Amino acid sequence: MKTQILSLLCCLFAWLLPVQAQDSPNILKFSWKKVADRMPDEWYGGQQARAIADQLLARQMESGGWQKNIPYHHLLSAEELAKVNRTGVGSTIDNGATTTEMRFLARVYAHSGEDRYREGFLRGLRYLFEAQYDNGGWPQFYPERTAVNYASHITYNDDAMVNVLRQLRDIADGRSPYDVLKLDDATRAQARASFDKGIGCILKTQIRVDGKPTVWCAQHDEHTFAPAPARAYELASFSGAESASIVALLMSIPHPSPEIVAAVKGAVAWFETHAVKDIRVERVPDGSPKGDARVVSAPGNVLWARFYDLETGKPFFCGRDGVKHATLAEIEKERRGGYSWYTNAPQRVLDRYAKWISGI
Repeated sequence: MKTQILSLLCCLFAWLLPVQAQDSPNILKFSWKKVADRMPDEWYGGQQARAIADQLLARQMESGGWQKNIPYHHLLSAEELAKVNRTGVGSTIDNGATTTEMRFLARVYAHSGEDRYREGFLRGLRYLFEAQYDNGGWPQFYPERTAVNYASHITYNDDAMVNVLRQLRDIADGRSPYDVLKLDDATRAQARASFDKGIGCILKTQIRVDGKPTVWCAQHDEHTFAPAPARAYELASFSGAESASIVALLMSIPHPSPEIVAAVKGAVAWFETHAVKDIRVERVPDGSPKGDARVVSAPGNVLWARFYDLETGKPFFCGRDGVKHATLAEIEKERRGGYSWYTNAPQRVLDRYAKWISGI
């Protein structure tokens, strides 16, 4: 009898193990982006998710935003939390910061219904409203990070402003995961007005050549709307990467205005004439953390450069010395392998364009 009971317990324990592993996966092997956005829906109702949400609240800056490049699913001890500086200029929309944490809190609130998660989300939303310029743009950091000379620019880089606008539209429309928050009409109307101002800023910052709309720079001066530089290797330019996300956002707007249609047409024409054909970027492992990269022949392949010269319209590449070069091979290895110099993102816009233009 004892042997039978022991055998039964062993079988039961073996059956429970995969269930427990499924309920509490080893999230430390995942990126914060995956944990915040791509876990099974039921996971956001579990203890792991609530523990992370509580730490998000404890690490939310006094301004209402969050800092960037922090794996918030790596939980801090009580002693470590006590040392976190929540004041100052760390809040940002760069690299998905703030918008990602807000989505996570909304998902956890959907399962728990606990007001503290909703309140944390609303503090983040008020931060986005407050950080927006009167002209409709958002800076990279708010409050302004004066030690960084480009932090106050209107920031499209790495889709910072596009991410904010998509979130505000989803909030205004009551889309998941924000529908469960049951925001009042005034808050949703404010989100809509903020979105509309942001679209207005996009139209105002589009670079015009001989009066014709083209694309955008990764950042624009917050006063003049002119293309503006950022880091030493990120000079003012036509952007082949960020511009694609901006156009995709404009194309997603129902019943677009004539101004939006003209902006999309101008950008698509620019993409079509600035494609770099028959090449691809090959990663070259060399023992260093990021390796090297080189451009090789690839008949039929189409890419766009990250940066195009504002005068010549030709692709250029920069090292940390800020000197323009015509080819990727001419800059130092650390920058060749440590940055995304080409993109295929405009192709996704071109693939959708014919259907979009025929439907308006």
